[in-house]
Amino acid sequence: MSCCAAGTEGALDMERAGHALPTAEELRLASRDLGQGLLQTDLSVPAVHCGTCISTIERALRARPEVERARVNLSTKRVSVVWKDQMEGAATDPVEFARAIAATGYESHLFTAAEEASDSLRNQLIRAVAVSGFAATNIMLLSVSVWSGADASTRDMFHWISAMIAAPALIYAGRFFYQSAWNALKHGRSNMDVPIAIGITLSYFISLWETIHHGEHAYFDATASLLFFLLIGRTLDHIMRDRARSAISGLARLSPRGAMVVGKDGSREYRALEEVRVGDRVAVAAGDRIPVDGVIVIGASDMDVSIINGESAPQQVAIGDPVQAGTLSLTGSLVIEATATAKNSFLAEVINLMEAAEGGRARYRRIADRAAQYYAPAVHLTALFTFFGWGFYDGDWKHALLVAVAVLIITCPCALGLAVPVVQVVAAGRLFKAGIMVKDGSAMERLAEIDSIAFDKTGTLTLGRPQLVDASAIDAASFAIAAGLARHSRHPLSQALWRAATGPVRMIDSVREIPGAGVEAEGPEGVYRLGSRKFACAETACETGDHGYSEVVLSLDGRELQAFRFEDTLRPGAEKAIARLKGEGFSLGILSGDRAGVVSALANRLGIDNWKAELAPRDKAEFCTRVQAEGHKLLMVGDGINDAPALAAAHVSIAPATAADIGRQAADFVFMRQNLDSVAFAIEASRRAGRLIRENFALAIGYNVIAVPVAILGYATPLIAAVAMSTSSIIVVVNALRLNRLALKEDAGVVQLAAGGSFAAPNARLAS
Repeated sequence: MSCCAAGTEGALDMERAGHALPTAEELRLASRDLGQGLLQTDLSVPAVHCGTCISTIERALRARPEVERARVNLSTKRVSVVWKDQMEGAATDPVEFARAIAATGYESHLFTAAEEASDSLRNQLIRAVAVSGFAATNIMLLSVSVWSGADASTRDMFHWISAMIAAPALIYAGRFFYQSAWNALKHGRSNMDVPIAIGITLSYFISLWETIHHGEHAYFDATASLLFFLLIGRTLDHIMRDRARSAISGLARLSPRGAMVVGKDGSREYRALEEVRVGDRVAVAAGDRIPVDGVIVIGASDMDVSIINGESAPQQVAIGDPVQAGTLSLTGSLVIEATATAKNSFLAEVINLMEAAEGGRARYRRIADRAAQYYAPAVHLTALFTFFGWGFYDGDWKHALLVAVAVLIITCPCALGLAVPVVQVVAAGRLFKAGIMVKDGSAMERLAEIDSIAFDKTGTLTLGRPQLVDASAIDAASFAIAAGLARHSRHPLSQALWRAATGPVRMIDSVREIPGAGVEAEGPEGVYRLGSRKFACAETACETGDHGYSEVVLSLDGRELQAFRFEDTLRPGAEKAIARLKGEGFSLGILSGDRAGVVSALANRLGIDNWKAELAPRDKAEFCTRVQAEGHKLLMVGDGINDAPALAAAHVSIAPATAADIGRQAADFVFMRQNLDSVAFAIEASRRAGRLIRENFALAIGYNVIAVPVAILGYATPLIAAVAMSTSSIIVVVNALRLNRLALKEDAGVVQLAAGGSFAAPNARLAS
């Protein structure tokens, strides 16, 4: 269902509809303990659709004394309620929250993964668009014959055929507006669907009256066309919201459903993740993800910790090292002691950060819906006064009703409703042709406002493919030994070393890989080791330093023979793209989880003054929040799972197609080409789209300023009103199509803007 079409009258109606209220015990078990006597409960409210829905639910919940705060997330269609566990010495009943939501006309229940299995509402909307489009097309064809001067009997026949086509379309496709309007009215509210429902209903029945009495004019085409255009906008909005929700659901799937708990007697028992408690020992096999935060008590491994720092290079862990939920054990089996439950794990924290960031974007919800509380009553009152004014003026109440219907039709917010979606569709198509996918339509508004850009390092400015540095300067004998050891290892740096070997390689057998450390083999000369400096040099003092490279060290009996240093491959066109963005006045910075020396070297190479290293996901998200609190509009460009909270917290975000699944899903844009100039093109296209949206709103408002007085004065019949309304929609669509003039010019691998040239940006500094 659509805006405000939540469903039922209070809790009893919801239960009669087959949706039982969750029990107090279920709600308490699903709640998170925030400390200081506060709990947080998340409820799914699938019918929320717009700003009116959000304000209605939040206002109802905040009216309860036990509620500290309530926030509706439109992307995930969930409401988070923070409430006091005790009120005046008595335990709080959390079922009252579900009842308060039900009293406003919305169904709520505990969130379940089964909700993601299908999207029935999207399918219903698409079918409704198809039905209304079919009806509008066929009725328009019949109307052309009527307008061309068909005789009375032929005209009546075409009117009856149109009535029979329009009736099922009105019932089937119009149910979204009827349900929404009825639900709003019975709860004492109004929205834009109310005048739409009234207008299409009156236009149909007046047309039916005219058909029965052999009248010349019928307005079935206006009814079907209005349904068709408005349903297109609503369907596009729903699809964009669904894509936005996929980031959080995809991140949640990184967590396993259960864990193998090791008993004190060594027995093993599989438990659901929610049943793992602090202090339990959990076995994790090689290739499995860590289920809960913990500390290693048995084993060692190379860990894929890209969810934390975004780096492709594994991290070596051993007994006593902490590990976090969602990270992946690559090479060794582990036993960890849980230090947090699943609800309080690192992965749950990342999900909560993303939800909190997404929930703060209410400013960019549909502008037309935010104006409904003023627009709808004004339309109703205008039509009502017109009806009575003409009725008392000339005593012809039928004429008065026709004039009032003309006012309702001519003021139906079709052009206003299309102003945003049609531009977003055209812009999304144009960006797609340029290799850029738009994940959230409102993101184009935000991208047009940015003044600062923060880049992740690995996978964004670089490609995450280590390459050996100064291979020609490496001792050939050491290179041959190291390559012979490296070919037995799955570590990315060892694999890069093996690929770089061009000369003879010393074949070494009986190589042993030590998870989380490196490889070793015993030869005639002694024990060779290839791995981290700490592992290779053992107790022997080795030269250290925070240089700008990753490295592996070859040693013989703990004595360093050769250090192999690697640098990541710079993304093609990165230097020119960064120079272009700097030249346009943007403040640029790097946010990375890598070592300071590596990040500093890359920043110097690209000419970026502001950078931060060794950042955790929370640090990146907090940085984005802090920069925006200082008044800047920040674009985050990142690719890793660890970047997901920052991508959600930034004003707007972009990720490359090579990003992790969660990074792509959390971002507002995804660029398919390797060249970073896609960022510049997306900014320009978004600014063009913003200008066109403002122009469309001006056209829609200007149309009403001219058309409404004409209709009130009786110079517009319902037919003329329908034509005027349709014309305003066509003008809005044609104006949006101007965006297709924006083009890319590719010259020697460099992407340049055309049909508009460069883009201007305010001069701002990215705080470091």
